[in-house]
Amino acid sequence: MKLGAFSVSLAVKDIKLSKAFYEKLGFSVLSGDLEKNYLIMKNEDSLIGLFQGMFENNILTFNPGWDTNGNEIESYDDVRTIEQDLESKGVQFDQKTEAGESGPAHFVITDPDGNTILVDQHI
Repeated sequence: MKLGAFSVSLAVKDIKLSKAFYEKLGFSVLSGDLEKNYLIMKNEDSLIGLFQGMFENNILTFNPGWDTNGNEIESYDDVRTIEQDLESKGVQFDQKTEAGESGPAHFVITDPDGNTILVDQHI
């Protein structure tokens, strides 16, 4: 199962303060929009998403079809294929993909310790 690029999506209280903190750790802005209260920051192959006012808790995020630079990759497992595989293994879903056979879609699951996992395909 190819889940794609991994990042931690952090629910931050002050995105400007968080941005400055992670820059001190060597992260730089890869994408996002500070005025819309979200940034994706990168340090080597490590990705952190900063999100102010968008969700309550931190989220583990996987992006099928993307590498760690947000570039499309040729070979990946479609989010719907991943969903079907997990469903066949008895995984319970908080949110399933919507109708459609290809293109952008996402699903949400929760691990046994209550950590939210988002599998979010943008292509």
